[in-house]
Amino acid sequence: MDLEQRCITVRCGKGDKDRRTVLPSSLVDPLKRHMKEVQHQHQTDLSAGWGAVELPHALERKYRNAAREWGWQWLFPQGRRWRDPRQNIEGRHHLDPSLVQRAVRAAVKAAGISKPATCHTFRHSFATHLLEQGADIRTIQELLGHSDVKTTMVYTHVLNRGPSGVRSPADLL
Repeated sequence: MDLEQRCITVRCGKGDKDRRTVLPSSLVDPLKRHMKEVQHQHQTDLSAGWGAVELPHALERKYRNAAREWGWQWLFPQGRRWRDPRQNIEGRHHLDPSLVQRAVRAAVKAAGISKPATCHTFRHSFATHLLEQGADIRTIQELLGHSDVKTTMVYTHVLNRGPSGVRSPADLL
């Protein structure tokens, strides 16, 4: 997460791809506060002798202390620690995705939304809103991580509003 550049990078996502997207300015301050809380929790974990995370690939062998460094910690860690009895180490993993999915389901129900909506719905809404705001299809393709623009073109159906979807050039005179 790069708060200054206002971007989020997801490493090893679906298809083992890295993806970058925009970070809303309105979330910078709340995220800074959250990061301070998580960093404090990490320091508490270290003081208790266990604040490590699992590292990808061979990084643990290459960088012996990296698993305990702040830069490698999860931004949204789980509440309880995990324990590896084979190596006798403890740490935190990321928040389980099912918790977020359940929270979205509850919010949809509480809002009285009758259409089905899931976490994935946010992805479609994001693309649709960008299109409605005039973002070009290649930028949206990159933000969604699509390798083929044809996949992104699926979102253009929402803009098919007929003649009422455009302004007449005569209105600009």
